[in-house]
Amino acid sequence: MEKITIVKVGGAVVEDPLQLSQLLKDFAAIDGYKVLVHGGGRRATKIAASLGIESKMVNGRRITDKDMLEVVTMVYGGLVNKNIVARLQALGVNALGLTGADMDVIRSHKRPLKDGIDFGYVGDVDHVDGKRLSQLIQLGVIPVMAPLTHDGKGNILNTNADTIASETAKALAPYYKVTLIYSFEKKGVLSNPEDDDSVIPVITHDDFARYKADGTVAGGMLPKLENAFAAIDAGVKEVVITLATAIDGKHGTMIK
Repeated sequence: MEKITIVKVGGAVVEDPLQLSQLLKDFAAIDGYKVLVHGGGRRATKIAASLGIESKMVNGRRITDKDMLEVVTMVYGGLVNKNIVARLQALGVNALGLTGADMDVIRSHKRPLKDGIDFGYVGDVDHVDGKRLSQLIQLGVIPVMAPLTHDGKGNILNTNADTIASETAKALAPYYKVTLIYSFEKKGVLSNPEDDDSVIPVITHDDFARYKADGTVAGGMLPKLENAFAAIDAGVKEVVITLATAIDGKHGTMIK
């Protein structure tokens, strides 16, 4: 089975031209098949504000009303995605920008009310077409995936980029040995959020249960790790959570 590397890059890195430049160079240097999944929430918040549209968040997740949906569609599917694609082409990477609607590659449903909260036009993933993605990848195309999906009824839905990375990894697991790399602004999962060097090198299922119970892992790291273990349970070979400047798979926290 051939190897594939899926790299997820967060909004903070996308926002910083120097960090993004380095990440794209490092991504271009990864051998073999690969996929890039990007966020862009900070850019969306900034552009929404300039248009007089307020960003509403609940537990770190964006409420997406009709106006905000237009902004995230423009920013994620256009501005951020096409800039990344153009820069990868300049590095000799034959990239193709995709939302979930393109080639019907990711279908989702509108998130139902949760604890009385209406997240609006936010999608929870139902299906990623791993076979179709794999056919594209075999042609030498490198997908660059924006955090947008569709419901098959003509509606675009804002979808968490960590989830898109995890679900794409799961869908490609029958076809490749998949390494999923979550890159962000920390060196990995930290045992002490105040100490950037307190990286936990390996986390197993049992470790995760313990860290969750004693509060070592909390906040935004919880959904990231839940996505990571969902991927491992579905046949993904390994998941790495690491610094955006260390995406060679040898640094950070390994999820086993």
